[in-house]
Amino acid sequence: MLLIGVNRSPYTRRVAITLKAYGVPFEQRDLSGFANRAEVHASNPLGRIPALVLDSGETLIDSGAIVDHLDETYGGDRPLTPAKGADRRAVMKVAALMMGACDKGLQAAYTRNHTPAEKIHQPWIDDCNAQVMNALTAVEAMIDPNAPYLVLGRLTQADICAFVAERLARGIGLDTDAQTPRLRALTKRLLEEPPFRSTEP
Repeated sequence: MLLIGVNRSPYTRRVAITLKAYGVPFEQRDLSGFANRAEVHASNPLGRIPALVLDSGETLIDSGAIVDHLDETYGGDRPLTPAKGADRRAVMKVAALMMGACDKGLQAAYTRNHTPAEKIHQPWIDDCNAQVMNALTAVEAMIDPNAPYLVLGRLTQADICAFVAERLARGIGLDTDAQTPRLRALTKRLLEEPPFRSTEP
């Protein structure tokens, strides 16, 4: 199995952590959607990472679709995203908030880093960053500081998505230590676990 993408991408790292959590052996090709566009296009017509090439040769794209396949194939009776009911909805809600925060954070970063200075609209960047922080704050309110994980008392995609979103937020300059201290404490604890530590870029 081959994972294509760099772990600086929250989407690629989400998949890498999931693979590690399930104990699935894989190789990784560290390709960037910017620096290695032609090579990435060969696996994903959108030119985006991640892509996951299965042992059969089939290529999956989009982190959400990849994680869904991994849950179905390797999750057994305790997938990282529960199969149905209230537990599934609880995990999916956090995942949606956190991956949406990643989308907005990267929009702000791309605007700042890939737009001519005279065309940058700072209010747009500020609004994206505010949306990121609003999402992080909503998840912050769900955290029991005495619980090891966000929901269900075990590792789920809620934790993985919160982890990659909080890391991205710090990467774009948001102060999660001050604004979302419980979330920051959770991600520090998660970083001690092998699937998180071993995928650190």
